[in-house]
Amino acid sequence: MRIKPLPPETLGVEARHVHDEIANLIGRSQSQVTMIDEQGALLGPFPPMLHYPQFGVPALSFIRTLDIHATLEKRVREVAILTIGAAFGARFELYAHEIMAMTFGLPPAAIATLAAGGQPHGLNEQETVAHDIASALARGRIVPDATYQWAVHLLGREGVAELFFLIGGYSLLAMILNGFDMPAPDNIR
Repeated sequence: MRIKPLPPETLGVEARHVHDEIANLIGRSQSQVTMIDEQGALLGPFPPMLHYPQFGVPALSFIRTLDIHATLEKRVREVAILTIGAAFGARFELYAHEIMAMTFGLPPAAIATLAAGGQPHGLNEQETVAHDIASALARGRIVPDATYQWAVHLLGREGVAELFFLIGGYSLLAMILNGFDMPAPDNIR
């Protein structure tokens, strides 16, 4: 870990407001995941966002927008996020979204395979195409026309656009997590 989580009492007024907003948000939407330490400091991608708010707050706004306007099924989203987390080896992203995927009913074997970077069995067609697209984009490839057309058939144009932005957003988070070497809670020293 290259930067430490910031206990809320050490933050200035503006940063404390951002901290409190994040804490309230994750408390409502991801309460199953440990995202706050025993001192009340945020974990995962949030310490970098608070250390460097000129970059972190706009990034957070983008990620928040992906959640506010989400139309894709939660399982489809989690398949894409786990595929990206595995492609980049982002420990915190994998930790958090393995839990969320389990919460939304993805089978444990599929979660384990996704987290290991594999092609899971037992996904529905929407989940499979989300995995295929996330895999292609994570490898720096253009999504093949046949895959794109199949995705449009299954998810609609708006859904495919949402998927592309979701993959981009979680790729950004993976880069932040990896750049700052942010661990999953079990690995915090």
